[in-house]
Amino acid sequence: MSITRYTKTAVVLHWLIAISIFAMFALGWFMTDIPKEAAKQTSFDLFNWGVYTWPVAEAVSPRNFYYNLHKSIGITIIALVLIRVLWRITHKPPAPLISYKVWERKLAAGAHHLLYALMIALPATGLIMSVSGKFGVKWFGIPFLNGLDNVGVRDVFKEAHEVIGIIILIVIAVHILGALKHKFIDKDDTVKRMSL
Repeated sequence: MSITRYTKTAVVLHWLIAISIFAMFALGWFMTDIPKEAAKQTSFDLFNWGVYTWPVAEAVSPRNFYYNLHKSIGITIIALVLIRVLWRITHKPPAPLISYKVWERKLAAGAHHLLYALMIALPATGLIMSVSGKFGVKWFGIPFLNGLDNVGVRDVFKEAHEVIGIIILIVIAVHILGALKHKFIDKDDTVKRMSL
C-alpha cells in the first residue's frame, strides 16, 4: 500500500520548525535595534506587546535578554531539525503526485534538500558565532557553552549567519509559492499531505 500523506510526527515537526524559523527572524530584527546601554531588568514585557511578562533570575539588559532568547530558540531549532532529519531517514515520505511535471519534481527535491541543509547551517553558524564571542551560550538561563572570545572567528560566522539567513528566506519563499501554486492553480492534494 503506497503512502499518500506525511506522518503526524513529520507534519508537527514541519510546522513547529516553520513557525520557529519565522519567529527567529522576527526576533532577530527586533533585537538588533535594542540599545546596548539600556538599564538592567528582572522581567520583560515580551516584545513590548503587553501580553506576557517574562521573569528572569538575575537582572540583565533588554539586549542581553533578547539575544539569549534568540540563542536558546536557535539551540532548540537545531535539536528539532536533527529529530526531523532522523525521522525523514527512518520514515519513507509519500511519493510525489503523478500529476507533477518532471521539473516540479526536480525543483521540489532540490528545494527540500537545500532547506534541510540551510536549517542545520543557519542555527549552527549562529551557535559557532555565539561561542566565539565572550558571553557564550545559555539555554533558557542554563549555562550551555562558554565563550571563547575570538573576535575573528565570531565575525566570520556572523557574516555567514546573515548570508545563510537571506538564502533560507528566499528558499522558503519559493517553497511557499510552490505550495500556493498547488493549492490554488493546480488544485491538487499537495498541501493536504502536510496537514493534520
